[in-house]
Amino acid sequence: MTQIHTGGCQCGAVRYRAEGELGFPHLCHCRMCQKAAGNYFMPLGGVMYENFKLTRGEPAWFQSSETVRRGFCEKCGTPLFYDGSSDHISITLGSLDDPQSVKPEVQTNLAHKMPWFGTLDSLHHDAKMDMTPQEEETISASSNQHPDHNTEVWPRGNGDAEGRS
Repeated sequence: MTQIHTGGCQCGAVRYRAEGELGFPHLCHCRMCQKAAGNYFMPLGGVMYENFKLTRGEPAWFQSSETVRRGFCEKCGTPLFYDGSSDHISITLGSLDDPQSVKPEVQTNLAHKMPWFGTLDSLHHDAKMDMTPQEEETISASSNQHPDHNTEVWPRGNGDAEGRS
């Protein structure tokens, strides 16, 4: 059975579908990916162009170098794609509806990896800062974040009372 991966941006304006295994799932630590993600690394996995399609909206593109353009949602800013002008497009793994379904297998550009990154699991956990179930429910009830599945209509209130199909 062919794997189907769906995903999109935080606001739901851009959605996509990828068929098959996502190749070369990795964490890139290069400075350009750090800046594009606004994070310490960018998780990416590739799919052949013929197995990829946009199912809602169109991304905006930023030409980050001569050979690379990066797709993102123009409305909410979510980084979505890395297009390196080859036979595939790379998808940001965090934009998948089920991000835990694709485990990175390798890291790249370790010269730019944060030197303290390996110590993150030893950081103190402040449980007082965790959301309670009631806080999560309150936030969820008013959230403008697209749910982790395809919808016929989004945002809420456009004929789809709960924003789900």
